[in-house]
Amino acid sequence: MEGIQHKFIHVNGLNMHVTKKGQGPIVLLLHGFPELWYSWRHQIVYLADHGYRAVAPDLRGYGQTTGAPVNDHTKFTVPHVVGDLIGLLDAITDEGEKVFVVGHDWGAYIAWHLCMFRPDRVKAFVSLGVVFFPWNPNGDMADLLRQEYGDDHYMARFQKPSEIEAEFAKMSYQTFMKKFLTLRDPGQLFFPKGKGFLHSPPDVPVTLPPWLSEEDIEYFASQHKKAGITGGINYYRALHLSWELTSAWRGAKVMVPTKFVTGDMDVGYHMPGVKDYVNNGQFKKDVPLLEEVVVIEGAAHFINQEKPDEINKHIIDFIKKF
Repeated sequence: MEGIQHKFIHVNGLNMHVTKKGQGPIVLLLHGFPELWYSWRHQIVYLADHGYRAVAPDLRGYGQTTGAPVNDHTKFTVPHVVGDLIGLLDAITDEGEKVFVVGHDWGAYIAWHLCMFRPDRVKAFVSLGVVFFPWNPNGDMADLLRQEYGDDHYMARFQKPSEIEAEFAKMSYQTFMKKFLTLRDPGQLFFPKGKGFLHSPPDVPVTLPPWLSEEDIEYFASQHKKAGITGGINYYRALHLSWELTSAWRGAKVMVPTKFVTGDMDVGYHMPGVKDYVNNGQFKKDVPLLEEVVVIEGAAHFINQEKPDEINKHIIDFIKKF
């Protein structure tokens, strides 16, 4: 992609692959499983064209970033990844400089904690598809979802090392990416042992939507083939340890100006209690500087790729106020 620069920054023992474009205030773009920096391709160009410096790192375990101990999921906790981001910000910002943050999926989950741990480093935050999850004394997210939906729920299936990787290995990386990125079922995601994606049977070909090309799939697939998918799945396997390590933030609020945007077909928006949390005022209590909630009709989980023009406008309209 023309004008986009790639470099490696040494952070916390990692060689972090960082993609950037533009000059001006920094907008840090954070992705989630199974995405890479490339999932922000539309936002990177748009932000650069509107006077911002878009910075999209491959987080530990993803893409071209190397050095993470992929075989040890305990090194993929929320504090580890937030620490990586602080190291990155130390490397690319001037002293006292705050940045804008936009996060999607796991990138949003990590960004919520970045804002909670270090509001001194964040000017404003746009979360795509993932609300703030306050520390829950009843347990970590994966365990709670297992209790609610059983052992076939995807977060439960992701817990045992190597098991889900072996199942995914039965298909090509191209097929793997197509089945994830075209997910439009707002119900919970299940992977019964040996049956693959319930929402997309193995013998049914995947038709790509207009917003996703074969070239896009090929890039995602090639990068995951090099790095593997264990790094991204380790974020799920570290959920319990993250829960233990963040218990000191029980009851803490996120004190950063925030905008939340989701699709009405996003699986995250249909997780137990999320809609009520967003609409009954508790979200605003936990995030006092929450300025706006936007639910885009007809949009699913990978909203920044599916609806790039709308998402670009939502981002710019919010951050330009600061």
